[in-house]
Amino acid sequence: MPAGMRALFEGKGAQRPAEVDASAAPGQKRSKYGNKITVVDGIRFDSKKEAAYYEQLKLRQRGGEVHFWLRQVPVHLPGGTKYVLDFVVFLKSGEVQFVDVKGRETKEFRIKKREVEHHYPFRILLA
Repeated sequence: MPAGMRALFEGKGAQRPAEVDASAAPGQKRSKYGNKITVVDGIRFDSKKEAAYYEQLKLRQRGGEVHFWLRQVPVHLPGGTKYVLDFVVFLKSGEVQFVDVKGRETKEFRIKKREVEHHYPFRILLA
């Protein structure tokens, strides 16, 4: 039995699991799609690709193209479903981009993307 469950069972209270680097120890469970959690500027990103997009946004902001951006923006859908956009980017031109950073498109992603675009007046860009 895992230590956290054993502690709960024995009444010692809940223990918060520590972050584990999937590449650190052999035999540990890998992420479903092979992404590696990455920290940049003290911000935790779910993948290296998402962190790289963040770095690109910082460069675009310094270059004067991007005004600012928001991260992890929830979009609520009918039926209690929630879709979380990775970035909403506000350009100096006044345009707003809704960006999702994906290593690969899954069936579930395509369904939710289609539903979001049906209910809201914007398109999701893939990075």
